[in-house]
Amino acid sequence: MAETPRIIVDADACPVKTEIVDAARRFGVQVLMVASFDHRLQEQDGVTVVQVDRSDQSADLYIANHIARQDILVTQDFGLATIGLAKRAVVLSNRGQVYSDRTIGFLLETRHEQAKRRRSGHYGKGPKPFTDEDRRAFLQTLTKVLSALQENSPEERISNTGQTD
Repeated sequence: MAETPRIIVDADACPVKTEIVDAARRFGVQVLMVASFDHRLQEQDGVTVVQVDRSDQSADLYIANHIARQDILVTQDFGLATIGLAKRAVVLSNRGQVYSDRTIGFLLETRHEQAKRRRSGHYGKGPKPFTDEDRRAFLQTLTKVLSALQENSPEERISNTGQTD
C-alpha cells in the first residue's frame, strides 16, 4: 500500500493534465502520468512521466500493475476504472465523475451495448465536446477528493470520497 496517495493519470487523451498538476502541487501530492510514446509529456517538479509502447493496452497494464490503495486514478476508460476500484483507489473521470462499485457495472454494460450497436452498423454521435464547465467540474471534484485525503485518517479516506469499503 502506498503511504502517500498519488494521482495516477491515464494521460494519452486526458484534457485536464494541467489542472491535475496544479492541484497536486497545492496539496503536496505526487503525480504519475502514463502515456504511449506517441504522446510526449514533459517531466516537471512533482510529476513522473512514464512512456509505454504504442500497443492498445500498454498504459492500462502499467497503471494496473502500479496503482495502490488510496491512489487517485484519472481515466476515461471504464475497464481501467474497474481495475482501480478493485485495487481500492479513488477513480475519477476527466469530467469530474467519481466512479464507484455501485456505478461501474452500469457504465460497463452501457459501453458493451454501444459496441454491439456499432458492430451492427449503428453509429452514434460520439462523446460530447469537452467544455470549460467540464474542466471546472473535474477540478472541483479533484480538490474535494484531495481535501478529504488530507483531512481524514487513512481508514476514512476511501469512504469519504464516495467509494464503498
